Amino acid sequence: MYRQSKLFFRRPFKYKYSRVTLLIILINCALFGLCYVIPGFYNRLHYYCSLNVVLVERGHFYWQFVTCMFVHQNLSHLLLNMIGLLVFGLQVERAVGSSEFTLFYFLCGILAGFFSFLVYKFTGQYNVFLMGASGAIYAVLFAYAVLFPRSIIYIWGIIPLPAPLMVILYAVIEFGSQFFASDNVAHLTHLFGFLSAYLYFVIRMGIHPVKVWKKTYGN
Repeated sequence: MYRQSKLFFRRPFKYKYSRVTLLIILINCALFGLCYVIPGFYNRLHYYCSLNVVLVERGHFYWQFVTCMFVHQNLSHLLLNMIGLLVFGLQVERAVGSSEFTLFYFLCGILAGFFSFLVYKFTGQYNVFLMGASGAIYAVLFAYAVLFPRSIIYIWGIIPLPAPLMVILYAVIEFGSQFFASDNVAHLTHLFGFLSAYLYFVIRMGIHPVKVWKKTYGN
């Protein structure tokens, strides 16, 4: 999967498959479950672990770039993210190995949060608390489309779409929703998840996703 290179940041990990995806899902579910068991736990988790510009800059809560990926607003938010991670994450992890997948998942999730942080900071959105693994999940979805470009995904179990086309469609939808939807979904973070994954493949793995897709469907 890697392009041959002497660059240190492209050195591959020794392959192993230990189902890190399931561990990430377990941690997310356990933290959410504790919100129902321990009184006031959700409020403390939300405050200390969601990503907020003011808390990062003034309170030095730098860990929030990581912990925001383990905080979810409600059960449906959690289930959607974890189902996506289960369906696509295990296959991506099996393809690249657990060490590579772990680096990919967390680095892309952190970058998606960091890019969002910059937007919130420079647009004065200081009251936003970013939470959820969506940035990392969208990165995993992007990786799946690069690693399995001929895979067919059935939207709502009915509409068949090639994985790369689904990524493009999602990107268009998220871009439009960022400007026209009036909801609390961090659409921009989803787009940054795609961007982070793209940069990861180009810089870390020496693979250009667009070239992969053109080669797959160009003939």
